[in-house]
Amino acid sequence: MRFTGTDAYVATTDLTVAVNAAIVLERPLLVKGEPGTGKTVLAEEIARGLGASLLTWNVKSTTKAQQGLYEYDAVSRLRDSQLGDPRVSDIGHYIRRGKLWEAFTAPERPVLLIDEIDKADIEFPNDLLTELDRMEFFVYETGQIVKAERRPIVIITSNNEKELPDAFLRRCFFHYIAFPDAQTLQAIVDVHYPGIKPRLVAEALKVFLAVRETPGLKKKPSTSELLDWLKLLVSEDIDLETVRERDPRKLIPPLHGALLKNEQDVSLFEKLAFMMRREGRGG
Repeated sequence: MRFTGTDAYVATTDLTVAVNAAIVLERPLLVKGEPGTGKTVLAEEIARGLGASLLTWNVKSTTKAQQGLYEYDAVSRLRDSQLGDPRVSDIGHYIRRGKLWEAFTAPERPVLLIDEIDKADIEFPNDLLTELDRMEFFVYETGQIVKAERRPIVIITSNNEKELPDAFLRRCFFHYIAFPDAQTLQAIVDVHYPGIKPRLVAEALKVFLAVRETPGLKKKPSTSELLDWLKLLVSEDIDLETVRERDPRKLIPPLHGALLKNEQDVSLFEKLAFMMRREGRGG
């Protein structure tokens, strides 16, 4: 069982090495990187490339580790007992399986995505240490042990919003998805928009990379935002010369709302344009 990428996902050599190392070691793959660099999509494409099912656990700030195992609905059981429902005799009716339970009991080895683990409380990763290590857990209400017959391929993503505990990191294989270089960006564009105007794309990539390198930028545009911007340029029939524009008064790229996502960065470009105009008049 090896991952080699897919026709819809450009996987670098070091990324495929990391994925396959995690599969061989049977350890979770912890993937970090800027938002929009394809961490979540990676899990989807691993599942597609391996012909495996995908189970996704979207982590939020309120998510608790127990929810990934199971939840016991005591309120519903109490209500049903008051109504004389015969189902109350079987407590299993009130156990809701979590994503780890589903992954552990899947008929074929699945891919389990634990998405954005750093959104949760700091104790969240620690609370999953034993379950991810031993691939089993105990259901107190029924007295059963749920054990994985085959270890799922676990992909864990993080946007680095908070540090993860050392004990958790020791149990993972780690990979950081670096921002793609120009050549890889071109390959990504070719996968998503085959046959798109090559000269327009080449110029747009130059502008995009220049925006990312602008000093003082609060949020650098991501790969997904580049793809959105290109789609808009083509949809709105923006010509090559408009994208190539070097007039200081038009320093902000066309349809910049796809790239600049806060008022501070728009203001920064407006100030830069003003300074260049003033320098131009002074010269």
